[in-house]
Formats: sequence, C-alpha cells, structure tokens
Amino acid sequence: MQQKRTSVRLMGTIIDLMVEHDFPDAILEEATKRLKIYEQRFSANDPTSELMQINHLAGKAPLAVHPELFDLIKLGKHHSTSPGSRLNIAIGPLVQTWRIGFGDAKVPDDEEIQRLLHVTDPNKILLSEPDRTVLLQEEGMSIDLGALAKGYIADLLTAYFKEAGVASALINLGGNVVVFGPSQRQEEPYWRIGIQNPTLPRAHYSAVLKLLDQSAVTSGIYERRLESKGRHYHHILDPKTGCPAETDVISLTIVSDASVDGEIWTTRLFGQSSEAILATLDRSETIEGILITQDGSLTCSKGLENRLQRKEATLSRV
Repeated sequence: MQQKRTSVRLMGTIIDLMVEHDFPDAILEEATKRLKIYEQRFSANDPTSELMQINHLAGKAPLAVHPELFDLIKLGKHHSTSPGSRLNIAIGPLVQTWRIGFGDAKVPDDEEIQRLLHVTDPNKILLSEPDRTVLLQEEGMSIDLGALAKGYIADLLTAYFKEAGVASALINLGGNVVVFGPSQRQEEPYWRIGIQNPTLPRAHYSAVLKLLDQSAVTSGIYERRLESKGRHYHHILDPKTGCPAETDVISLTIVSDASVDGEIWTTRLFGQSSEAILATLDRSETIEGILITQDGSLTCSKGLENRLQRKEATLSRV
C-alpha cells in the first residue's frame, strides 16, 4: 500500500487529507470531489447553497432537501432545544450580523441584537420526516450549521474511506481531526495530535494527544476575533445574549468516536465555566475533553490523563 496526502482550501480553511491505500490518488481525488459537494450543500456563506435556499424561503414555504442536509438539521435542532445547551443552529441572523472572521465584521448595537434574538428560536424550525422538508416559520430566520457541519462531513469522509478499503487515514478540517487505522510510528499505533497553545502562533503546542480511531475537535476564541474601539470580540456567540460568550475557557477540545459529537459538545459546553465543563466531561461515557483557561493552565477529563503529554514544543500535527 502507498501513503499519500493532499491539501485543499475549502470551507474557509485548509483541509489536509492523508490515506494509505493501493490507489491513494484516486481515493483523494474522490474525497476532494465530495468535499466540494458538501461545501455547496451545507454552507451558510454561499448564497447559492442548498442550506441558503431554506433560509431564503424563511416565513414563506417549506423546501425538500437532500437526506444528509435534513439529517444534520434534525440533529442540530435536537441539540439546540436540549436543556442548558449553548448550541443553537437558528443563530444565523446574529452570526451574519457580527460576521467575525470576515472582512466586513462589525459590532451591532443593542437594539439590533435584541431584534435578531427574536428570530433565533430553534423550535420554529419545522421538519417533516416523510418528505424531508424544512420550514423556517418566521421571515428573517436563518440556519447556520457552522457548529456541526465539519464534524458531520468528517464522519462522511471516514465512512467513504473505510468502504473504499483505506487502511489508515488522517482527516484535518481545520481544528477538526479524525484518524483511523494505525499511524506510521513503529513503536505504537497512536497518532500524535498537537493541542494548539492559544497564546502563541500556530504550530506551538501546549500538549500532545494520543489518538486512535477517534476524533478531536477544538474550538477556541483565539483565532477569529474583532477589535473595535479598544475592545476585543471573539466569534463564539452566546445564543441567549446574542454577544460573544463570556467564559474563563479559551480553548476546548472534545475527543469522541464520531466527529459530529465533538462539534456538538464543544458548542454545547463553550461559555460554561471550566469547572462546569470538566464536571460534565467526567460524568460522560461518550466524550472526553481538554480545556485551556485564560491563565494558560491546561486540564483534561479523567479518561485522557494517560493519553496526554503536557509540553511546550513545535511539532507536526501528525
């Protein structure tokens, strides 16, 4: 078998793929084609995407959508309406107003924020299972799947790679890493994934995580930022206030079997205190996590203690 890798800029980030297969070029070519389809299906920033067709029809009519898009919206609505969740896929109007991470980012005034909060109720996303239609009940509503889509896409690619007979693979969707099969390190099968030090430039790590047949999703407030009138704002919005979430956590990594679960739980938990997040992680049987707080300290859930090497180093992600 041959090992081959490729990089492509899609979804606003650099995507890195590496596979071990008898015909790796064909596998990577097909994966890139699928990524372009997924971007067009799930994007909230492409006015021609299938997701945006739903948003354009808000308050007017339902739209029959692709099964993958329907399933992701259904999953997102479930977690958006769960008690205590900070995930809300109906937060699109606020995301598109703040636009943090884009050249036209701005700080909306309080009146505009309050007005937009009235059209961010996830319960008003109506789903019809038989014909897979989605209806946004109120004009001005819009769905944003940015907190879910990369994980869902990574899981779709993983399923394709396994069906195609890939022996091992790395998928890196810009902060969302999935590995399966053994790494090329002879002494152990684990892949070594760097946990970015949020106070330093890229490729400087606070720790190295051993990962095998799992996903690691990192969400943080240190890259996409807006400075206005001497104040700094990050892109992770609190769905209750419509403003950037206030927390002592600056980076949260969730380790899970399914990548979409990592995406869901970084968003569900981000904005809680570090103590509350760690307590949730230690109670869970399906997710583990790593937190870095404002003072630079790093903590992890109990299940990762033997798989995390705390260090400051410049390393390859793999």
